[in-house]
Amino acid sequence: MRPDPFQRDCGSRQVIDRIGDRWSVLVVLTLADGGRRYGELAERIDGISQKMLTQTLRGLERDGLITRTVHASVPPRVDYALTGLGRSLLELVSGLEAWATTHLAEVQAARARYDTDALRRPPATTRTTRR
Repeated sequence: MRPDPFQRDCGSRQVIDRIGDRWSVLVVLTLADGGRRYGELAERIDGISQKMLTQTLRGLERDGLITRTVHASVPPRVDYALTGLGRSLLELVSGLEAWATTHLAEVQAARARYDTDALRRPPATTRTTRR
């Protein structure tokens, strides 16, 4: 049976969730030029909490997209790098980044138009029933 992400129990949906997650995309993009330490990732990805970075790295490692290498040193040093499978995602996520940055002004203008139009729309009415 072929994977079908439109079916709720299909594993391909979980893969899409992983690679479509904003933090996963940013980690993969950050690792595009080579391995990085945890602190370097945290510094580069503005706004990510330690908890989210740790969860994202564990998920990417579990899915075979990154490797985690612990170096025996004091203090311990841990490096993260893309695997071959992770590198195969680069074209996709780089394209997503390029699209987002290229079309940012258009998206912002569309949001402003939508928000302005929303202010002009009559408020939604709610129907109450008497008991």
